[in-house]
Amino acid sequence: MGQLSLYLPGILLAYSAFLLAIASPGPNILAVLGTSMSAGRRSGVALALGVATGSFTWAMLTVLGLSALLATYASALTVIKIAGGLYLLWLAWKSLKSALSRHDIDAKQLAGGPRTPIGYLIRGYVIQMTNPKAALAWIAIISLGLKQDAPVWVGAVIVLGTFVLSVLVHVLYAVAFSTPAMLRLYGKARRSIQLLLGGFFAFAGVRLLLSRT
Repeated sequence: MGQLSLYLPGILLAYSAFLLAIASPGPNILAVLGTSMSAGRRSGVALALGVATGSFTWAMLTVLGLSALLATYASALTVIKIAGGLYLLWLAWKSLKSALSRHDIDAKQLAGGPRTPIGYLIRGYVIQMTNPKAALAWIAIISLGLKQDAPVWVGAVIVLGTFVLSVLVHVLYAVAFSTPAMLRLYGKARRSIQLLLGGFFAFAGVRLLLSRT
C-alpha cells in the first residue's frame, strides 16, 4: 500500500495527460469522427478500436524502451523529461492556437473511402502507428508516471489503464459523433475545450521540466 501511494500521483497524472491528449483533435480523433459521420456508427467503432490498439502498441514500445534505456543510462531520464516537457509545451501552444482560430478542421476528409469493419480497424491502427507525434506523446505521458526506480508494475498499470481509457474514449467519440446533435455541440464548445487543453498541457510540461525524480 505504501508503494502504491508513492507512485499513484504520477500514474494519475499520466492518465490525465493521456485523456487530454486524445481529447485534442489529431489525425486519430478526426478519422474516428469523419468515419462515424460518413460511414456510420459500426464503421466508426471499428476504426476507434484500431486506433486504441495502435495506442496500446505505442505504449508498450515506449515503456519497454524507456525501461531498458534507464536501466543502462540513468542520465537518460533527464533527456527524456526535457523532450517530453517540450513536447507538452508544444501541444499547449497548438491547443491555444486552435482555440483562437476561426477555422475548424474538416474531419470528413480523414475518413477515407468505404471498407469492411476489419478494413476500418486496420485503417485506425495504421493511422495511429504512422503518426510520428504519437511516439513523442507517449514519451511525455510515460515520463510523467514512470520514475527511474519504478517497479515493473507501475509501467504495466499505466499501459493497461491507458489502453482501457483509449478504447472507452475512442468508442465514445464514434458513438457520440454519429449523431448530428453532438457534432453541433462540439462545434460550439471547441474553443473552450482547446483553452482547457492548452492550460493543462502547459502545466504538465512545466511540471515535467522542473521535476527532479
